[in-house]
Amino acid sequence: MKNLSLYSMTVFCLLMLTSCEAVETIFKAGMWWGIIVVVGVIAIILWLFSRGKNS
Repeated sequence: MKNLSLYSMTVFCLLMLTSCEAVETIFKAGMWWGIIVVVGVIAIILWLFSRGKNS
C-alpha cells in the first residue's frame, strides 16, 4: 500500500509540473502578444499625428 501511495504522489507531482510549464508558456506568449499590440497601437497613433501635421 505504501508503494502505491508513493507512485500516485510521483505521478501527481509530474502532472502538476507539466501543467505549470504549460501555463508558463501561455503567459509568456501572452506577454509577447501584449508587447506587440502596444507597440503597434503606439506606431499607429504616431503615424496619425504625423499625418495630421502634414495636412
